[in-house]
Amino acid sequence: MKSLHKFRVAMGFAILALLFSCSSDDEAITGQGKLNLEFDQVFGGADLILRTQANALSNGEVLKVDELKYIVSNIRLTKSDGTVFTYPKSESYFIVDESDIQTQLLTLDGVPAGDYISVTFGIGVDQEQFNLGAAGQGNFLALAEAESMMWSWSAGYKFLVYEGTFTTPTVTDAETFMVHTGRTGIAYNYTETTLTLPEAAAVRTSVTPQVHIFADAKRILEGPNAISLEENSATGLGAMIMGGAILGEVTTNVSQAFQVNHVHND
Repeated sequence: MKSLHKFRVAMGFAILALLFSCSSDDEAITGQGKLNLEFDQVFGGADLILRTQANALSNGEVLKVDELKYIVSNIRLTKSDGTVFTYPKSESYFIVDESDIQTQLLTLDGVPAGDYISVTFGIGVDQEQFNLGAAGQGNFLALAEAESMMWSWSAGYKFLVYEGTFTTPTVTDAETFMVHTGRTGIAYNYTETTLTLPEAAAVRTSVTPQVHIFADAKRILEGPNAISLEENSATGLGAMIMGGAILGEVTTNVSQAFQVNHVHND
């Protein structure tokens, strides 16, 4: 009988422990927390260093990048159960600048606790937002103007600014290049990308995960579409890619220039 009593007591403790564990788990995934998105600019397999680093493309062109900026927008996070959290649109416009480390970490507040398995974001300002007019842009319009991420209000935002100098096997004196995406007369050129996380980002009230994203500057010119700066240059002007059908090819490349390197859950 004593053995039976001990067994019942042990079972009782086991059940209580299980209930307590379940209660703790339920408590851990309620409420809201934060999520950090870190954008780390690279060129192929190397960290991107502005102005001094020689970066080679497969076609033999060698770039020195002076500037790389882009607009990140419309962030959406997908949980392991398939539900999607859309970050408030009015707060979902950021400028990432390789020359300013403070801009490379985006902190999202008020994220529902949960395990997130993918992130979606835009590069540029979507047409719906632009159509709200200058008065509907909130504080972001002034920020974009201050960061030279607009041509003018009528011309619209620059979604991506990628500039520097280049040489080729036949162009040995460095020429300038400018690659800007944004609205043109034939296309809007806003694009989105969805990245699957290698492990879930576990947002909790007491845990702020950090998703480390590589933005590969090489893939802007060498993604699905191979783009030659030399072929798009003019004597004395360098390569200026800011419009025309080729901008759609650049936009496709930009949409595939990002990948998640790792996730920190501590």
